[in-house]
Amino acid sequence: MKKSILSLAVFAAIPMFSSTQVFAADEAAQTIEKIQVTGSRIKRSDMETASPITLISADEIKASGVNSIDGILQKMTATGGAMTNPGINNGSGGNASIDLRGLGSQRTLVLVNGRRMINSGTGAASTVDLNTIPVSMIKRVEVLKDGASAVYGTDAVAGVVNIILKDDFEGFDMNLNTAATSKHDAEENSIDFTVGASFDRGNVVVGVQYTDRGQASQADRDFSSCPIAEGSNGLFCTGSSYSQGGHIWNGNNEKGKIVGDDGKDQELSLIDDNGVSGLGNAYHRYSNADSYNYAKDSYLYTPMERLNLTGLANFQISDETNFFAELTYTKRWSEQKLAPQPIWFDFEYTDAMDSSLLSQTYDRRLDVNGDGYLDTDADGNYITETVNYQREDDISYGRRMVESGTRDLAQTVDTVRVVVGLDGYVGDYSWDISANFGRNDSVSSMANLHNVGSITKDILEGNFDPVNQNSWTKENMDEYMYTEQSSAGSQMFILAASLSGELFEMPAGYAGFAAGIERRQEKAWDTPDSLTAQGLANDPKEEPTSGGYDVNEAYLEVALPLVANTAFADNIELSAAIRAFDYSTFGSDRTWKLGLTWKVNSELMLRSVVSTAFRAPTVDELYSGNSPSFEQITYPGAQDQAEVTVGGNDQLTPEEADTTTIGLVYEPEWFDGFSMTVDYYEIEIENAIASVNEQYIVDQCLKTSANADSALCQSANVQLDSTGRISLNNQQQNIGSEKTSGVDLNLAYVFEALDLSWRAALDTTYLDEYVVEITGDPVDYAGLVTAGKGGFADLKSNLSLKVSADSWSATYKARYIAGMDSYNCLNKDTCYAPTTPTVIYHDISGSYIVNDNLSFSAGVNNLFDKQPPYYTGNTDSNTDPYTFDVLGRRLFAGVNVKF
Repeated sequence: MKKSILSLAVFAAIPMFSSTQVFAADEAAQTIEKIQVTGSRIKRSDMETASPITLISADEIKASGVNSIDGILQKMTATGGAMTNPGINNGSGGNASIDLRGLGSQRTLVLVNGRRMINSGTGAASTVDLNTIPVSMIKRVEVLKDGASAVYGTDAVAGVVNIILKDDFEGFDMNLNTAATSKHDAEENSIDFTVGASFDRGNVVVGVQYTDRGQASQADRDFSSCPIAEGSNGLFCTGSSYSQGGHIWNGNNEKGKIVGDDGKDQELSLIDDNGVSGLGNAYHRYSNADSYNYAKDSYLYTPMERLNLTGLANFQISDETNFFAELTYTKRWSEQKLAPQPIWFDFEYTDAMDSSLLSQTYDRRLDVNGDGYLDTDADGNYITETVNYQREDDISYGRRMVESGTRDLAQTVDTVRVVVGLDGYVGDYSWDISANFGRNDSVSSMANLHNVGSITKDILEGNFDPVNQNSWTKENMDEYMYTEQSSAGSQMFILAASLSGELFEMPAGYAGFAAGIERRQEKAWDTPDSLTAQGLANDPKEEPTSGGYDVNEAYLEVALPLVANTAFADNIELSAAIRAFDYSTFGSDRTWKLGLTWKVNSELMLRSVVSTAFRAPTVDELYSGNSPSFEQITYPGAQDQAEVTVGGNDQLTPEEADTTTIGLVYEPEWFDGFSMTVDYYEIEIENAIASVNEQYIVDQCLKTSANADSALCQSANVQLDSTGRISLNNQQQNIGSEKTSGVDLNLAYVFEALDLSWRAALDTTYLDEYVVEITGDPVDYAGLVTAGKGGFADLKSNLSLKVSADSWSATYKARYIAGMDSYNCLNKDTCYAPTTPTVIYHDISGSYIVNDNLSFSAGVNNLFDKQPPYYTGNTDSNTDPYTFDVLGRRLFAGVNVKF
């Protein structure tokens, strides 16, 4: 592959997400420095490997106006699925993640300077929180879009994100940045400075970054101001049945018989109505108007404060030995806000309670003809009679605790990572030894919760009357309120040693190798609040998580030049890697990789990689205690959220994957400045760790009694109570398989015109299939948007055009997301919004250099204020915040001072 001026330009000023395999050495240099490229541990004189790599420069990050690296990584065309970001209010814990190929964040390995980053965030973390990466200290990001377990070990199934920090900076650099939406919310301000100095035998770099991110409310956007439901007359605002003023159901658990769809007898509750509402302090039949609009209390964009401290040092001990050290520390304060707590309990309606309920009625299904089966009318509706509530009735009571205020969630997270080591040369061989320690500690709280156990106890003892609306005042509730607080964390310690160099000379060049050994210890824990752990809070009790494992690994990688300087083959190189590992949790195994690069001539290179990859079960997956999760389901007469008990499984074994990439790099001499890469990828995962889809369990175990004795239904223990609340068990198992394939295309063009420098890039990913099979029929998610897994657009494309002069530059970007079909509409005859439209976001930015010490930058993201689309089966904010921009138009500006 030719080393041209184009090659240097493509790397020095990389367009948005350009995929390139080319680094150019300075032709004037007497010695070509060998570097280590992401995806290989063999040091090379260029970046021409068999695996596709996307490069993101520090300048590109700055031009995007982001203060967290997730803001640019999540926009890559090769990403998808459920990537946590500030637009995720319920369940994010303030974390930020990256998900290559949409295969899950746990299958993307994140490195810092080529070494593992500590799993971080909240809970017993199993992925890296990207908030721990200091944006101001990033030199570049290398994204390997290929399996790399043979090189790096577990988690590198979909690919690797390697963040390279500034370790050779000299001088002083300070940035002041600010941003806000055109609606004057979600303000974000940051300040950072980097100081570096070199001396005779080394270099030290210190960086500090502080970021303060404000919030936006769902109430302040038309598309999210209320939960939207679909009816015969179109869309309408709805909400939760746990409503203000209380919602009462008759708790009679008596059931009658009906004939199911399978022709067999089933049981159905005799109660057939929506209950009674206490909204407005006057009881009445419940209707949609009584539902609670929980959206108005929820964040659309979550606030956060973050402090990043970074230190890098190198000290030359001798001509052959160097000492290096890395320190990163992050302190994060993040918040989310949910609607006031919904509480529920059961009690008997006694004589001591307020009499206002006696005038209220409910509907009771009837067996009119006495044949033992509930009867229906000519329209298929059950025949009912109206019955008044009476003393000694069993009551199920749900209430939205508006009197106590919103549930305010907060996290304080500390993450530290320290790497120390030695590297150097022994003859022609390079070596290094290192110790990598990381620890993450988090404290999470949720305020304005209620000790439902104490309320229930007082009801039973006659000290609290739930029927009387005057009982539910803020003053009365104070004695039952508490703030839930849990603590969690994870810890990692790695000892590693490696040796690399040239083995022997072959006719086409020298054979290179890299070999090493590693020992890694990981542990994690999550201790819930004492009331939650005892089951005295409103939710079922949550058990603690605690556990760990250790692993010993050894790897060998070789690069063999097979052919050089022949017709139709300037160079052909075969690369191979193998890694053996032994885990304390499941035993030993191995993984391997084979790669081939064929440089046909100075213009064209063909490449291919086949490999195996694996992902070991995390501490959380192995040892997580049982806890409740509330998942969306659809079932006639049932509430739209099921209470699902989830937890770990210490019998889990690793996921196993086969990966293949085939591609080409083309840089034609006849079209100066143009380059192209095309890569086909295929990843197939077996033994995937997954839980059964909750909807599938409900369909299999409630709709028919034929499966009652099946292993699935026995372990799930599905229950449907008289209030329509479904509960079930759903622990993780090695029961899944996943397969994804597609094509990445990158076009780049660098040229001079009108005395200006121009560069354009088009980065496109076509997702051909993403087939997941857990139970039942396989589902191809390509082209689908889901309620909880995010979106999987079959075509995504990023266009970038930049023009530069000596003192200024301007950039235009367009991000294309193809329309998707709603997963929830696949098996429905009618759906109000079965698809999302094609969405295109437009961004502009520019910078101006005043002098050597001062420059300014500014820009607008989502220039035309594109609103996220509604679709049937959405997850939150009536859209998919994993995929679409929920803020709208966002303006940013910054000033840079350096000496």
